[in-house]
Amino acid sequence: MRYGRFVCSLLTASVGVLSFAQTPGKRPLKVDDLDRLAEVADPQVSADGKWVAYTVTTVDREDDKNVTNLWMVSWDGTENIRLTYGTESESSPRWSPDGKYLAFVSSRPGKAKGSQIWLLDRRGGEARQLTHLKDFSISQYEWSPDSSKLLLTLRKKDEPEEEAKKGADAKDKPPKPVIIDRYHFKEDVEGYLDAHAHNHLYLFDIATEKLDALTPDQPFDEGNAKWSPDGTKIAFVSNRDKDPDRSDNTDVYVMDARPGGPLHRLTTYAGQDSGPLAWSPDSGSIAYLQGSQSKYTAYNMDRLALVPASGGAPRILTRDLDRGVSFPIFNADGKSLLFVVADDRSEYPARIAAAGGPVEKLAGTPIVVEALDSKAGHAAILCATDNAPAEVCALDGGVRKLTAHNQELLAQLQLGAVEDIAFKSHDGTEVHGLITEPPSFEPGKKYPALLRIHGGPNGQDGHAFSFQHQLLAANGYIVVSINYRGSAGRGEKYGQSIFADWGNKEVADLLAGVDHVVNMGIADPDRLGIGGWSYGGILTDYTIASDQRFKAAISGAGSANQISMYGVDEYVFQYDNEIGPPWRNPQGWMKVSYPFFKADRIHTPTLFMGGDKDFNVPLIGGEQMYQALQTLGVPTELVIYPGEYHEFTRPSFLRDRLERYLAWYAKYLKPPEGGARNTAETAQ
Repeated sequence: MRYGRFVCSLLTASVGVLSFAQTPGKRPLKVDDLDRLAEVADPQVSADGKWVAYTVTTVDREDDKNVTNLWMVSWDGTENIRLTYGTESESSPRWSPDGKYLAFVSSRPGKAKGSQIWLLDRRGGEARQLTHLKDFSISQYEWSPDSSKLLLTLRKKDEPEEEAKKGADAKDKPPKPVIIDRYHFKEDVEGYLDAHAHNHLYLFDIATEKLDALTPDQPFDEGNAKWSPDGTKIAFVSNRDKDPDRSDNTDVYVMDARPGGPLHRLTTYAGQDSGPLAWSPDSGSIAYLQGSQSKYTAYNMDRLALVPASGGAPRILTRDLDRGVSFPIFNADGKSLLFVVADDRSEYPARIAAAGGPVEKLAGTPIVVEALDSKAGHAAILCATDNAPAEVCALDGGVRKLTAHNQELLAQLQLGAVEDIAFKSHDGTEVHGLITEPPSFEPGKKYPALLRIHGGPNGQDGHAFSFQHQLLAANGYIVVSINYRGSAGRGEKYGQSIFADWGNKEVADLLAGVDHVVNMGIADPDRLGIGGWSYGGILTDYTIASDQRFKAAISGAGSANQISMYGVDEYVFQYDNEIGPPWRNPQGWMKVSYPFFKADRIHTPTLFMGGDKDFNVPLIGGEQMYQALQTLGVPTELVIYPGEYHEFTRPSFLRDRLERYLAWYAKYLKPPEGGARNTAETAQ
């Protein structure tokens, strides 16, 4: 399953922090540091392997928005060059195979409005707008091997640009009604889904700017399109079942790289055969990801697979690994593949022979790899650790850092140590997690502790820098992160064990984790808090309805009356295939909705939060629980962020949310004598 500023009355409350000595020259993390962090993403290796292009996102506090620009770093790490300075943002950098250009997507002013593809000539000069697509939005794009064409994945706009202009000129033009006739009819950010708006493939000739359709305008979507190295074929992923909305099945297809070319289906697995796709250098094979059975859509675990491009039986290369994988890519010699393995609090780079065999781990220390790209024998990864956000690194016999965009900020900070924990749940299941300690943690002292729950549920807390956890730790809390059953990184059965049984095993695992940290002697059992976002918010509701030990809770983008989510959020396929429609299984729906129907068991003061445009876990989930606790007289508050979807983007709202976290926990988790300090001071 599943971020205007408000005046916060709680900001006058004292923060539940401990006084501790600071390392000379260092200071604790502050809320305002959020605006100083740079987010590095999307590393792309040039065809000759000498450069890596990537994006850097920073905060424009004056305009209250994020701005993304392009950078490139040399393979030896000696040169790091900023390429763009636009205020409209640039994304998706892609090198031309001939080495002459770097393409990117931007909505900067040009002949055609909206997001278009632009070209930077590596020989010098300003970027120029390449595409002028008035009636389409760009989902993905890729260069042809000879650099003469672009393979575009486009979606027709609900309203063509010319019609939009007319509408803008008509002051009293009424809005059009939204006509819905699809089974799956809404999606977070995208909103209500147009029955006729789908992603299809097009060829764009760079010299003539001619646009040709490759796939017909029919009610299915294509994605993850990839050109074969010899330039003759295109592979892509699509769900072409009779009604794709009612199916989670996707397959790999291949077609000639020309309009009207023949199309062949390569996979027939009754589940997800998905991308990203990777062609072998000889254009003979396609690597892809095969998922779990369709009914396990919320607990999917991908395996690395290989299929002949001419057709034939696929081979599952990581069948015996029992870990999810991502980002498959062939090595230059075609004899092996690189990919990323999600394994128990880490995501590490790995290699396997194309013929099959053992998986070779390519990094030893706990890390989280968020992206992988390789050209000319040079592999670049996006790599995060406990004490540093993701940066571009080279993978060449080890992990070598190429960029350091947050080095100046990190050098000022005294961060908390992150430690592994492992314990047994009530039924003997081994559960793993992490604790983040206050920066100057002292053994023998008991600290107020916060159980912060990750979303998903098919995600995991790992050894990647968490601003939120470090901020809470900087304010004197032990932060406890538990990879409860349902999480990724522990194998398929571990993830699927909560199927149709939400709020049971997860809550047992979370409470066992809290017991473990209390028994370690570092957590004060009388000052425990809990909270999370998305499924973390849902589990917060489940947990406070099951146990009264928590003195403060924050449920973000959560829900408790799950039956009321049917037809309101975007998960109808999961509901019908996991719990069943409500009229067929009313008892099952009541079972998983127990926090709402047992709300009178809740005594924990709880802050509910959400965005008013969230279609992922709609705001109604928090509103209902807020109203229930108001009715019961339990201290509660509801904070609504206008214009925000499930994941917040407005910088001021992101800061506001963190400040409210600190204030709410401070109000109910009393500090020890002499250990208090004012929230306003902490946030400076």
